[in-house]
Amino acid sequence: MNIKRRAFLKQSALGVGGILAGAPLVRAEAAPQKTFDPYALVPLGQTGMKFSRITMGTGSHGGYRSSNQTREGREVFQKLLRDAHERGVRTYDLADLYGSHTYLPPALAGIPRENYQLISKIWWNNGGIPEFERPDADVVVARFLRELKTDYIDLLLLHCVTAADWPVQLRSQMDILTKLKAQGKIRALGVSCHSLEALQAAITEPWVESVHTRINPYGMSMDGPAYEVVPVLKRLHAAGKGVIGMKLIGEGRLRHDDVRRDESVRFALGLGCVDVLNVGFEKVTEIDDFAARVRKVPVPA
Repeated sequence: MNIKRRAFLKQSALGVGGILAGAPLVRAEAAPQKTFDPYALVPLGQTGMKFSRITMGTGSHGGYRSSNQTREGREVFQKLLRDAHERGVRTYDLADLYGSHTYLPPALAGIPRENYQLISKIWWNNGGIPEFERPDADVVVARFLRELKTDYIDLLLLHCVTAADWPVQLRSQMDILTKLKAQGKIRALGVSCHSLEALQAAITEPWVESVHTRINPYGMSMDGPAYEVVPVLKRLHAAGKGVIGMKLIGEGRLRHDDVRRDESVRFALGLGCVDVLNVGFEKVTEIDDFAARVRKVPVPA
C-alpha cells in the first residue's frame, strides 16, 4: 500500500513538474492567472442545478439529531447560517442525523427560496436517530418538508451507505424517492458513501445523480487512500454524477494546520472531478479562512 501511495504522489509531483518545466516564459505584464471563486455557482454533475462551490455543512460530529453547530444554540447557529449566506454561500448541507432542519427557516427568513439550495439525508441504519422505527421515504420526506418550511428539497440523499449491494437493499425506498421527485418534492437524488465498495456501486447505478464522498490527500476519515479513491471519483464524474467532497479538513483535524489545509484545498480543486466543497464550519472566521484558501488556487488553463 505504501508503494502505491508513493507512486501516486510521485506521479502527481511529476505531472506538476512537467507542466512547470514545459511552460513558456511570459512577460511580466501578462495578466495574472485566474483563481477559483469560492462562492461561484457551479454545475452539479448532470442534475441541471448549480450549487455554490463552498457548501455550508451542519453536521460536525453529528448524531442523534445533534451536532457541534446545533449544540451552540439557536441564536448562534442561526446567525452563522445567515452570515454564510451574506458572504456568498448558497448551498446548505443538512440531515435528519444532525437535527439541523428547523434552524434554517428562521435563519434565512426573507430570502427567496430560489436563492439557496438545500441538501438533506435520510438515515436508514440502526442507531443514529432516537427512534427505533424507520418509516418509508415518503413519510420521512413529508416531515423534512415541514421542518424546512419548503415545498421541495434540491438534493435528497440516502445517508451513509456502506454495502456494495446498497442499490439492492434500498431499492424499495429508492423507488418511493423517484416518485417524490416526479411530484416535484425533490429535484435530484443520490447517496452519501462511507465505503469504497459503496462508491464503486454508485458509478453504474442510474438512480444516483450525485454523491457525497470523503476526500483529502491524507486519507483522513476516508474510504481508502487517495490513490484508490480518486480513480473512483473520476469515473463517477465521467458518468455524469455530481461529486460533493467532504472531510476536506480531515473532520477538523487540520483546523490548526495551515500548510495541510492549503494542500487539501488545492488537491480537491485540482482533481477536476469534485464539483462542490462541503465543510462543517463552526465559526464565520472559518468560512472566511476557507474562502481565502480557495481563492489562492489557480484555475487550470
